[in-house]
Amino acid sequence: MIELDGLTKAYRGRLAVDDLTVTVEPGRVTGFLGPNGSGKTTTMRCILGLTRPTAGTATVLGRHYRQLAAPMRRVGALIDPRARHPGRTAYAHLLALAQSNALPRARVDEVVGLVGLEAVADERVRGFSLGMAQRLGIAAALLGDPDVLLLDEPVNGLDPEGIRWMRELLRDLADEGRTVLVSSHLMSEMEDTADHLVVVGRGRLLADVAMAELLGRHSAVRVRSPQGPLLAAALRRAGGRVELEIDGALRVEGLDVAEVGDVAYVSDVRLHELTTVTASLEAAYLALTGDEVEYRAAVR
Repeated sequence: MIELDGLTKAYRGRLAVDDLTVTVEPGRVTGFLGPNGSGKTTTMRCILGLTRPTAGTATVLGRHYRQLAAPMRRVGALIDPRARHPGRTAYAHLLALAQSNALPRARVDEVVGLVGLEAVADERVRGFSLGMAQRLGIAAALLGDPDVLLLDEPVNGLDPEGIRWMRELLRDLADEGRTVLVSSHLMSEMEDTADHLVVVGRGRLLADVAMAELLGRHSAVRVRSPQGPLLAAALRRAGGRVELEIDGALRVEGLDVAEVGDVAYVSDVRLHELTTVTASLEAAYLALTGDEVEYRAAVR
């Protein structure tokens, strides 16, 4: 479990993280979303003790990270895939981490196989592509078989096969009861992976919500009728927000599918289509962060 209580970090008077209070629960993948510069990486650095908060606290498994007796066995993290000695081989890099944390050599072999680096384990990491560097960083995060994982943009540079592998790995780790916090700007991938979302903007919490609940909030009803104008007027009187789609169907927000059907029945309107349209994560995310995007455009 990760707990943030009033976490605040300011740089020269500018708030990067602003009074953030969140609990990241075990047993699920929590997606950490927000525009660039919204405080995601700073928050993760505060959790890991790499950045000192201005105010508030960040604890892992009930303790500050620096108080953990064997941190690599409890917490695995990927913040910067370039954090390795360029002259070392991938295997030597992982072995040095293992030896410095009293982990067996056999565990190095396990994680090399787990992340698919067997063919390049003896190559120097200075020549690694971004995707290979990401796999190496993930291997280092998994080295201690930790209870908690924090991964900052782990799918950057991965090909489609690697992204699918990452998704399955995160799901498996959460199913084992681990705490998984992962940031990503790939909305479609996060929609397929995360159970829960923490959304931030300008350092502030915008949403702490289950994926299904967030998408449900932004769902709509699509209805098509040969008596469209009559139906649209009736739906507006009932409190619905109605928009005409390009194919002549109506998109209705503010009323659920049963309410739309009831309005049509009372109005004696024939229906040719009546369906619920679930919003994509991208649409729901943009609705949450619209003010943030507008703000950044205004100050450029």
